[in-house]
Amino acid sequence: MQKYYQFDTLATLFREATQMWKNRPFAQFVDGGQHYTFDSFKEKVKEVHALLQRYGIGPGDKVAILAENMPHWTVSFFSCVAYAAVAVPLLAGCSAPELEKILEHSEAKALIISKSQRSKLSDSDRDRLAAVIDMEDFSVVSTTGEAAVPGGEAVPERNTLATIIYTSGTSGQAKGVMLSHGNLSHSVLEAWHAQKATCNDRWMSILPMAHAYEMAFGMLYPIYAGASVYYIHGLPTPRVLLDAMRSVRPALICTVPLIIEKIHKLIRKKVTESPVLSWMDRHTPWLLCKLLGSQLNKNLGGKIQFFGIGGAKLNPDVERFLHRSGFNYAIGYGLTETSPLITNACVGKTAVGSIGVPAYGVEVKLADVNPQTGEGEIIARGPNVMLGYYKDPERTASVITPDGWFHTGDLATVDAKGRYYIRGRLGNVILGANGENIYPEEIEEVINNYPAVSESLVVERDKKLVALVKMEDSAEVPQPSLGSKIRDYVNERVRKNSALARVEFVTEAFKKTATQKIRRFLYRENTK
Repeated sequence: MQKYYQFDTLATLFREATQMWKNRPFAQFVDGGQHYTFDSFKEKVKEVHALLQRYGIGPGDKVAILAENMPHWTVSFFSCVAYAAVAVPLLAGCSAPELEKILEHSEAKALIISKSQRSKLSDSDRDRLAAVIDMEDFSVVSTTGEAAVPGGEAVPERNTLATIIYTSGTSGQAKGVMLSHGNLSHSVLEAWHAQKATCNDRWMSILPMAHAYEMAFGMLYPIYAGASVYYIHGLPTPRVLLDAMRSVRPALICTVPLIIEKIHKLIRKKVTESPVLSWMDRHTPWLLCKLLGSQLNKNLGGKIQFFGIGGAKLNPDVERFLHRSGFNYAIGYGLTETSPLITNACVGKTAVGSIGVPAYGVEVKLADVNPQTGEGEIIARGPNVMLGYYKDPERTASVITPDGWFHTGDLATVDAKGRYYIRGRLGNVILGANGENIYPEEIEEVINNYPAVSESLVVERDKKLVALVKMEDSAEVPQPSLGSKIRDYVNERVRKNSALARVEFVTEAFKKTATQKIRRFLYRENTK
C-alpha cells in the first residue's frame, strides 16, 4: 500500500505529487494527445503561471476556465491555485449570456478558453479581460496589454479561496460556490478513505471537470495517488465510452446514473432478444446477473475496481442488477457546496437505494424529522462545507447555521446501520389531496423502467399528477394509446396518492445540469 500523506492546500498537493511521482505518466487523451508525465506537467503549470503573471494576475485574482475535458484543463487550473490565484471554471455547455454574466460577477481578470468555445466570447468580454488565452496551445488570443507590474506570488493557506464554481442546479437560481484549499484537500482524503488508489492505476475522466464531483475525484485524487488519467474527445456516448474503456482498461471512473442506466437498457434489450438469455431471466436470474455482470466488466476493460456513481439518484432496478452481478460499483452523495461528498457507499458495502454512510471526517444527521415517517432534511458539518456563496452573505446564512451545519434541501431517512436513503428534494415535494408528501422522483423511476422510455418528469397540473415523457430516439412516434398504457403501468406500481392522471409526450430531451439532473424549474409552468 502506498504511503498516506496529509496536506491542506492544493499548492502542497502540487508540490508533493509532482516530486514524488516525477517520472510517472500523468495525463493524456486516449489517442495519445497532450501527453504529460508528472514532471512535464509541473513545468507546463509553471510556464502558464508565468504567462498569467505577465498580464498582472496575482494572488486572489480570478481566472475563468472554459473548455472541454483535456489534460490542459488541469494545467490551467493549477497555474492558478498552486500560486494562490482563484480558478473560476465554467461548464462547456454554458451559453454566451451565462459566460458574460459569470465573467462580470466573478470579476475575472483573465480567461483560458478552448477554440470551440471562443465564439461565445463577446467584444465587451475581451475588453474587460487582461488576457484571453487559448487552452490548446496556451497562446494569447487577445489582451489589453502587459501589466506595468507583473502579478505576484503567494503561498495559499487552508482557508484561502481556491475556486468559485457557479451552479444553478435544478432550481434555476445561479450562485457562485466558494471552495477553499482546505475544502478540496479534504475531498481528496475522503476519496482515499473510501477507495484506495495507487500509482499503478489508470483513471478515465468523462464528467465535466468544471463540476466539483469530477474536479475532486477525477482530477485531484489521481494526482494524490500518482495515477494516470485518460480523456476522450467529445461526449461519452455508450459506444464512444465502451471503445475507450476497452482501449485504456481503467481501474477507476466517476460517472452519473444516466450513463450506467443507458448501458443497462442495452443489456436488457440483449436479454429480451435472446431466447437463451430470456429463459435464464425467467428460471435462473441469479446466474444471468453474474453472467451479464462479468460481460459488463469485460466490456469496460476488465480492470474495474471502482465504478463511482453520483450526482443524481440511481434507478433501483439498475442498482439491483449491479448489486446482484457483483459489479464493483459505489455510490456517492453530496453537493457542490460540500465539495462535494457527504455520504458514500463503498464498493462491496452498497445497499440498494442507499446513499451510504457519512464520508470520512463529515458529520451528518437529519433535521426536523417527521416522527411518523422518520423523514428529515439531511444536514452536514465538516471541513468539506464551503466558505459560502460569492457576494451573497444572505443566501449563505440561509443554508449554513452559525454552528456550521449546512442544509442540503434533501429529504431522507436513516436505518439502524446508519445508512441514509434519499426520498426527494424539499422543493420538489408535491402535497397530496390528504396532505401527504408525494415524491415525483419515485414515480419517475417507475416510468423510466417502461420499455423505450428515455426519461421522464412528473409535475403537478391543476392539482393532478402529469408525467412528461421522452421516448427513445429509436422508438416509433407515440400513439395516444401509449400514454394510457404507460399511465396504467405506473399506477399499478405506485401508491394510490402517487397515481398519474395523464401522460404527455415531449419530443426533445430535457435540459439538464452538469450531473444530468433535469432542470425542473423549466417545466413547472403549464406548457407543453
